[in-house]
This record gives sequence, C-alpha cells and structure tokens, in this order.
Amino acid sequence: MTGATAPGAPAPAGSPHTTALLRFATAGSVDDGKSTLVGRLLHDSKSVLADQLEAVELASRNRGQESVDLALLTDGLRAEREQGITIDVAYRYFATPRRRFILADTPGHVQYTRNMVTGASTAELAINLVDARNGVVEQTRRHAAVAALLRVPHVVLAVNKMDLVDYAENVFARIAGEFTAYAASLGIPEVTAIPISALAGDNVVTASPAMDWYGGPTVLEHLESVPVTHDPTEDPARFPVQYVIRPGTPEHRDFRGYAGQISSGVLRVGQRVVVQPSGRTSTIERIDALGQSLDVAWAPQSVTLTLADDLDISRGDLIAPADGSARPTRDITATVCHLHDRPLTPGARVLLKHATRTVKALVKEIPSRLTLADLSLHREPGELVANDIGRVVVRTSEPLAMDAYADSRTTGSFLLIDPADGATLTAGMVGDAFAGAAAPAEPEADAWDF
Repeated sequence: MTGATAPGAPAPAGSPHTTALLRFATAGSVDDGKSTLVGRLLHDSKSVLADQLEAVELASRNRGQESVDLALLTDGLRAEREQGITIDVAYRYFATPRRRFILADTPGHVQYTRNMVTGASTAELAINLVDARNGVVEQTRRHAAVAALLRVPHVVLAVNKMDLVDYAENVFARIAGEFTAYAASLGIPEVTAIPISALAGDNVVTASPAMDWYGGPTVLEHLESVPVTHDPTEDPARFPVQYVIRPGTPEHRDFRGYAGQISSGVLRVGQRVVVQPSGRTSTIERIDALGQSLDVAWAPQSVTLTLADDLDISRGDLIAPADGSARPTRDITATVCHLHDRPLTPGARVLLKHATRTVKALVKEIPSRLTLADLSLHREPGELVANDIGRVVVRTSEPLAMDAYADSRTTGSFLLIDPADGATLTAGMVGDAFAGAAAPAEPEADAWDF
C-alpha cells in the first residue's frame, strides 16, 4: 500500500502491528465492584493525578471511610457519590507503556441496561464482573447477552471479592464454568476468566500470592496483550457520504468531492464503485486526506473522494465497491434494545438514522421480545419498554443499503428517533441477534406504506 497513513488508522495488511488503543467496558450487577475495579486499575497503573487522588481522599473522609474508596475515581456525578452507585456511563482514559485505553464504566442496575448498551457499542472487550459470593445472577446473564448482541470481540469474566470466600479455587471454577456455558449458548466464542479482589488489588495489576493456584494473566496483563489487530482488507469497503464539496470558485468550477469517514474496508484510486441507493456506478479518480493525495485509504480514515463521472450524490448516500455492495431495501428486520421510557409499539412513526442518512420510517410489527434468563422468545409482546431486547420489522420511506450487524457494526446499526422531539428511542442491529436465540419466522410482505 502507498500513501499517507491517517492518525489512528490500522497498519496495512501483513505488517506486524498491535493496536496502541483498546476500548473496553465494565459491566456487572449492583455492588459487584465495577467502579472499584476501574479505580484500582487507574491507581495501581499510576494513572491518577495527585489532585484527583486528593479529591477522592477528601470525599472518602466525608463519607466516614477510613481508607480511600477508589470507586470514587469513576463515580463522578454527585448523585453517584451520594448513593454509592453508578448511574451514567463514566468514560476514563489512561495508558501504560504497552497500550492506551478508553474504558466505559457502565451502571449495574437493571434500569440502566440501556447505558451498558451505549458503553459497549464501540468496545472491543467487555469485563463482566461477578461477586464470588453470589455467582452468576440475572444481571450477569443480561450483560453477557448485551455483549454478544453488540458483537464485542473479547469477553472477560472477573470473579470479584475472592477475599470474601477465602480465595477458594472451587468457588471460582464453579462460577467460571457456569458463565462460560451460558456465554457459549449466546455465541460468544471465548471467555477469559480471572479471579480477583478489586478492593485488595489481587490479580488486578499484580499477581496475587493468595491465589497461587491461578496461573493466568492479571486483568491489566490481559488488557495489554489481548489481540485486537484487524486487517481492514478483510471487510467490504463502505463510505457514507457526510458532505459534498463544491467550492464554486473559478479555478475549481467543475470540482465535486465527497467527504466522510471510511467505516470499513479499503478504497483505491481506479476502483469501480457503486453509489447507493441510486445504483449508479463510477470509478474513484482521486483520494485526498489531510492535504495529501493517496493511492489507497482504509477505515477509519477521513478522506475526500473524487469520482470520474458527474453523478447526483448527496449526504447520506453510500459509496461501496461495485462488486460488493449491500442491496438497498425499505424493509428491515432487526434486533433492537429499547432505550427510552416511552414504549415502542407497532404502528409508531419514527425517524431512522443509518450512518449519515436519516429517513422517515414506520414500525410495522414487533414479532418477539427476548427473555434473557433462558434466551426464550416471547411472541407478539405488543410493545417494548425501556431496556427490553426484541425483534422489530421496520418499513422506511426511502431505500437504505444496510449490512447485517454481524458483518459491520457501523453500517449494520441504526437508531430510531422520535420525530416530535428528537429523542433517541431504540438502538437497532440488522439481522439475527446471536447464535443462542432462535429467530422468529420472518413476516410476510404486506401493503403497509406511507
């Protein structure tokens, strides 16, 4: 490959490269110790500034605690510190000599499952915490299902509070076996189980002498070494047009460029492409990025494309390889997580946002709702309420070129928006949810329209 490499872009195919950045999320039931684990990671990896630590020490004293409560490093909202729980997703940034990290500490209460969806939507790894005294509970299964639904590539089971069960190996083995079996039923290919005590620091950053029966990595060691390298040439190229550039100056009278971010795959000068949903084809004549002309560009670079033909292209159109583009459709069957307090019901008129395009849409039906305890499907539930995961069938006013979510987390996802106030209602993933749940039969075509 030739041409400049944009900051943050993956290395060209074939080069030995481990990404310098890992995005990960924590999840678990209330009081399982998520915020304490994150605080311990930040503290023991020397990623806490002196003034931050002083603020946490002061807050701990004000709460009558003798020792520093490291959970307060992530529970940033005043209401969180007063109640001792995580309410919103807390994002933290830290680094070690081996890797940079963006972590999302997500709430544990069932009413905040939608926040976990937000935090895990861009994660490459999810840490699911379990209290060693309680084992796998309903919220543990719920968060594992969300990780599987969002196609998070790597899942870690952190069995916390091992100090409260005398560091018993059999307790850890039982919980790890139960969780791994459930994860396999969801289609999660691999689980890394680690016994820890976030409060005492066992197996978080340094190995625990109290658990010499465990020979695996600590949490930080796993985070630093887990492979998240990806070859962009393996994915079909997708380029949602964000902005059409028409300078209009005399020297650029005939110039028409299409700016945006490559969401997946690789684009090359001379490549034959198709513009969806119109289906018109052309050839990439030029690729520009940061003032440089490139021969090739790949996700997630932001570039401007120039095509050989003068086509009618606008914001929201999708440029893809002519021999590998998704077929535009107006009928979408998807798995969704409902995020809003207002229920989602059949017949609801909404806006559907896909990549850079927003169109009117109609919720035709809700075939099923998923019961996470046993992955069974509740047929024809009538509505989806906040935190529900279910299947919906949507008809859009204009055709959209959408991939299956299993193939692309970007062009396979969408949002349903309330047209009245702009509130985000539902997060959707095109296609089946995960391997463990049998999808209901697809509905027959009917005359629903706008």
